[in-house]
Amino acid sequence: MTESTANREIVVTRLFDAPRDLVFQMWTDPKHIVQWWGPKGFTSTIYEMDVKPGGVWRFVMHGPDGVDYQNKVVYLEIVRPERIVYSHVSGPQFQMTVTLSEDGDKTRLTAQMLFESASLRDRVVKEFGAVEGLKQTLGRLQEYLEKMEALDSSRYEKSESSTS
Repeated sequence: MTESTANREIVVTRLFDAPRDLVFQMWTDPKHIVQWWGPKGFTSTIYEMDVKPGGVWRFVMHGPDGVDYQNKVVYLEIVRPERIVYSHVSGPQFQMTVTLSEDGDKTRLTAQMLFESASLRDRVVKEFGAVEGLKQTLGRLQEYLEKMEALDSSRYEKSESSTS
């Protein structure tokens, strides 16, 4: 019998109007993730990102208040294009599981942060605003996907008008 983890986790689900392969790429390509990672007002600098089991992602999140947050992640499982599992080994420690499923021509993403204890989860929610932060981060991903789609559309329109 397994114990429920509900009191030790943060789970956010979001539907993206983009194909699953593209959403997966946004999570695994440093040139993309640097464009949207973190809550509103944050920017990121990526030092290394080796997306494979045992690979490391080291980055710093620059807060809007000028505070830098050093982060280190170790990837545990990569199943292209449906699942990414990693351990956030710098404080606060947690395991993140990102699951991507097709929903028609859209992608349903579920992000689960699993903490060692309910008290650590509660502290991260209170001190770092983790629930809202995760929602804002996924919102920034949505905005980035929409911007990419608009750029692709304008390129297509330009190429169409230049061939007429």
